[in-house]
Amino acid sequence: MAEVRIFSYLPNPRVWKSVIAARIGGVDLEVRGAAGGELVDWLWDFDARPLSEVSAEERTAAERMGRIGFKGLSLYKTDAFLVAQPFGTVPAAFSGDGQIGIFESNSIMRAVARQSERSGLYGHDPFEASRIDSFLDVSLVFGRDAQIYLLALQDSELAADVHARADEAFTTYMTGIDRALAPARQALVGERVSLADICFACELALFHNELGRSDALSALGKAPLLDSARERFPRAMAHFDRLANDPAFAPEFGPYLTKFANEHGFGRRR
Repeated sequence: MAEVRIFSYLPNPRVWKSVIAARIGGVDLEVRGAAGGELVDWLWDFDARPLSEVSAEERTAAERMGRIGFKGLSLYKTDAFLVAQPFGTVPAAFSGDGQIGIFESNSIMRAVARQSERSGLYGHDPFEASRIDSFLDVSLVFGRDAQIYLLALQDSELAADVHARADEAFTTYMTGIDRALAPARQALVGERVSLADICFACELALFHNELGRSDALSALGKAPLLDSARERFPRAMAHFDRLANDPAFAPEFGPYLTKFANEHGFGRRR
């Protein structure tokens, strides 16, 4: 039995936080899910599975109206899922026995790291752990505005104020990361990769989706914020490149970033 199980749309860079932490820490992690649009055809549960494997009675009892990302669509969430996951969102994680639910990607990543405390991913003393928490909390602020921005780009409904907030959030976040790595640090906290580095890399990987939605930006006369990132935040981007090529990150980051390099000419640097 896996120590932690996650149900989510896939691929999802925010789930990679836990996948990478599990890989480094030697934690048994199971991930279930499908492409975002296919989750309407799944039963959302600790034992998540396609509706083709679910009885008609179970399906009827679990039917709910979708909200963010699934507005107007029927989703199928069991009562047990909503007890464990009171906000009803994905990624949704569970303890290995399914009795405890964990939600929000940073908290799920922490849960994985706590299964392997000797890995040092969550720091080596309370102050290092708290500094890591500081980076994770800041990422939540950036992640919120980034999600609004990316969804607006996806729907081709990008308003000038949404872009302005995303620009401010991106600049604030990347400035702090760049400064934390001065003058030539190889990790955000301590001397080795921690949850802070994993979170940063995965949030920035997710932000690369802006490169695939250039039409909405062009309509506002804007270019992708990532276009100038290497010049504006050289240490942060160099750190991202190091992490993307690290063996613990590369199985997910390699194919994902290669797709953007091939489709949009935004190449990785080794």
